[in-house]
Amino acid sequence: MIDCSVVGERKGLSIGGISFEKVKVRDLIQFFVHMEQMQSAGVPLLDSLADIRDTTENGVLRDIVTEIHRDVSDGASLSESMEKHPKVFHNLYIALIRAGEETGDLTSIYRQLIKYLKWVDEMQSKIKKATRYPMVVTAVVLLVIVVMMGFVVPQIVGFLDNLDQELGFATTSLVATSEFFASPLFHVFGLGVPGGAVVLAVPVITFIGLKALKKVSDDFAYRIDSMFLRLPIAGPLIRKITIARYAQTFGALFASGIDVLSALRSARETVTNLALIEALDAVEKYVQSGSSLSEAFNACGEFPSLVVRMIKIGEESGNLTSVLDQVAEFYTRDVDEAVQGLITMIEPALTGVLGVMILWIAVAVFGPIYGMLETIEF
Repeated sequence: MIDCSVVGERKGLSIGGISFEKVKVRDLIQFFVHMEQMQSAGVPLLDSLADIRDTTENGVLRDIVTEIHRDVSDGASLSESMEKHPKVFHNLYIALIRAGEETGDLTSIYRQLIKYLKWVDEMQSKIKKATRYPMVVTAVVLLVIVVMMGFVVPQIVGFLDNLDQELGFATTSLVATSEFFASPLFHVFGLGVPGGAVVLAVPVITFIGLKALKKVSDDFAYRIDSMFLRLPIAGPLIRKITIARYAQTFGALFASGIDVLSALRSARETVTNLALIEALDAVEKYVQSGSSLSEAFNACGEFPSLVVRMIKIGEESGNLTSVLDQVAEFYTRDVDEAVQGLITMIEPALTGVLGVMILWIAVAVFGPIYGMLETIEF
């Protein structure tokens, strides 16, 4: 018997049959919430998957759940079916689902995943806030400077040239800067590229170039990641965000009953900074050689002494799961404070840059005018 039904039109951008719709963290949260509710109510797994397939609004997730439903109906386990879609279901999710299948308690695993994904969603929002806001504000400031120097100041420079008097340093430097922004530095396809366009393009070209070089050379990528960690403000923030994600992931895996070494390996996959990956790789080696978890974290040098002491207390009391939750909460709060501090510092700094530029223009323009007025005899 073949059962056909309309599941709705797919939403999202699609060009040439290729869909650009993505499965977001919040889509996965809804997926696991649905699975947890159906599991708690005693609904069979296939019926749960069929219900999600027919009700989800995300077209990509709908197709994936359709394939998972088909594989499970053919005899595969849920973890094996999800493992075929690594771009959506991370190895962490697979490990947790597999642990739930082995213990026969998928409901608690779903709850653990929901808790973890909600934390990930919150952390992603903080990371976007910490990176996008400074980038947008900096881009706006650069654009204002380019427009002022490339279009507004040249009109004033023409007026100053007609004053026919000796110009001070502030005025001559403003004129030279304006000429740099307005005059073409080189020609591309017969069109002159002004200095202002170059100033706007340099950050973009630098970012793309660094990304390309990091993919080509592992040694260069390691050096860049190490340099980022040594930056005065961004470095500590990168470190806190990375360790917060690592601690939360490790805590979720350990709480589900996965052994310590496997949990450490899976948690390390969430880290992208190569310098920190090297340090966390040392943690696994220390544990594998017989060291306790607290000794290993202390030896790697990336965790503060307070966290190491907390983990040691958790090991001695046999209550490591709740301690790991506290560690993750500690770093989450620390990251939030660091992000707010960064934003609070950036706003007045960029406002100060604009203020200095406007003051420079005012001094450069009104200085010669006042000098001219002093020479006039009434």
